[in-house]
Amino acid sequence: MAIIRPARPSDAEELSTVEHAAYANYVDHAGVRPEPMTEDFSPLIGDERVWVAEHEGAVMGLLVLTTRPDHLLLDSIAVSPDAQGMGIGRRLLEFVEEHARAHGLGEVRLYTDEAMTSNIDYYLRRGFVETRRAVDQGRRRVFFTKHLG
Repeated sequence: MAIIRPARPSDAEELSTVEHAAYANYVDHAGVRPEPMTEDFSPLIGDERVWVAEHEGAVMGLLVLTTRPDHLLLDSIAVSPDAQGMGIGRRLLEFVEEHARAHGLGEVRLYTDEAMTSNIDYYLRRGFVETRRAVDQGRRRVFFTKHLG
């Protein structure tokens, strides 16, 4: 079982490696590099916005979160291809909900690229509701919300 912990500055390079590996297949599929592949983790770690899923001492997944006054924004989630199927993505999403509740927030929001159809299906299966589709920063995005009970 993966543990979720705050990212440390020493994790930055490994986080970048995980994110690149997790999103690499979308470059061919969507024809562009997904935005998370350009992430500079150092300032995000300094702002305490990055969380790590660690399994047997290795970083297997990550979250980038932004706390807003009325919701928690899931900016990025990635699981290493080597760890897919181990329940790490599910555990990360559970953590997102726990984190939102702990901060008194009753809603989680996220968005994904419209070409990432497997992500869209994944979020729908986990109780997220599509709220809209729009071009945002030159990319076609699908926006989701999940109200926490």
